[in-house]
Amino acid sequence: MANPFIHIELQTKDIDSSKKFYSTMFDWKLEDTPGKDYTMINVGDGTGGGIMKNPLPGTSDNWLPYILVEDAVASTKKALSLRAAICKDVTEIPGVGWFSVILDPTGAAFGLWQPKTDM
Repeated sequence: MANPFIHIELQTKDIDSSKKFYSTMFDWKLEDTPGKDYTMINVGDGTGGGIMKNPLPGTSDNWLPYILVEDAVASTKKALSLRAAICKDVTEIPGVGWFSVILDPTGAAFGLWQPKTDM
């Protein structure tokens, strides 16, 4: 499948409560990222994700799906040409890859993800 959902991220005001709920509810394996305020979600088969502090004060907790792309810059520009709004322009996570966060023309949020590939 082209452009599958690759990662789904929970943005929450209460990380500890969210971790307790989801690890108990679904028996997900959670792994805190050393030195970061981020927890990886390992679901076994299927798309995993992460848990992080909600970066937007005053907004409700939410899930943000990320879609795999070959070129985050080109895909972000394409979304803009299709009347999307860019919430977070392409940003590099050193040694890992690039992402952007977009609102489609109806206001639905999603992220684009381009993993770093070794050359």
